[in-house]
Amino acid sequence: MRIIAGEARSRVIEAPKGTDTRPTLDRVRENLFNIIARRVPDARVLDLFAGSGALSFESLSRGAQSAVLVDRDREAHRAECLNAERLGYINQARILLCDWRQALNRLRGEYARFDLVFLDPPYATQDLTEATEALLPMLEEDALVITEHRAGQPYAVCDALTPVDSRHWGIAGVTLYQLKEGDEA
Repeated sequence: MRIIAGEARSRVIEAPKGTDTRPTLDRVRENLFNIIARRVPDARVLDLFAGSGALSFESLSRGAQSAVLVDRDREAHRAECLNAERLGYINQARILLCDWRQALNRLRGEYARFDLVFLDPPYATQDLTEATEALLPMLEEDALVITEHRAGQPYAVCDALTPVDSRHWGIAGVTLYQLKEGDEA
């Protein structure tokens, strides 16, 4: 895997060993970032099921202000820390080894706010309603919540979010959501 564009372009990143994580393919990441390109500079990013951190590091490479990476898998955490160090993003990347509930509780207590949220859970996950509901107080008014899922099988999300775009490339799909009018956090 490699960073597609920006200051860290073409730099290789490490993926966690084992089969517990599913890294976002380079071509999916490239197409996704072509769609959201204007939203990335200066964004505060939350990557809730970060795996290797590829989505966060791609964001930082393209000018995002900061990124919080969350994963409960120790191998993923190791890869995220290694990638942050190798890419020079130690000061911009906060890496949390915990599940999404613990992370959101901690971040909510810190009054954290985000412009871009990546949700790329294991494909076995069917429902992100609870996670997206818990995210609402931390979303900026015009935030994008981006889910990666099997093509044609988007996750359930909370009612306050509305889909604004959906695409697929091979077996991978992405759906972009924003807050519904009048549901600002």
